[in-house]
Amino acid sequence: MDELVYGILKPEAIAYFQRVIERMKAAGADAVVLGCTEIPLIMNDSNSSLPTLDSTRLLARAALRRATASPKQDRETPSTSGR
Repeated sequence: MDELVYGILKPEAIAYFQRVIERMKAAGADAVVLGCTEIPLIMNDSNSSLPTLDSTRLLARAALRRATASPKQDRETPSTSGR
């Protein structure tokens, strides 16, 4: 899978991840975390048999929310904010 690091997107890589995700689904997984920054370049909800969670996108959104939060919101935690 080193080719992803260099921006080479091969159909074989997509097929490989689809097979892995199918095995995870068969084992009872409800979703798949795309924990490597390159994997979302080739995998997403449209070509995965399970819902995908892009860790880079989730972290970026959380950082943006934190950066743009008011001082009061910034001090709140999920357990105290009612979310």
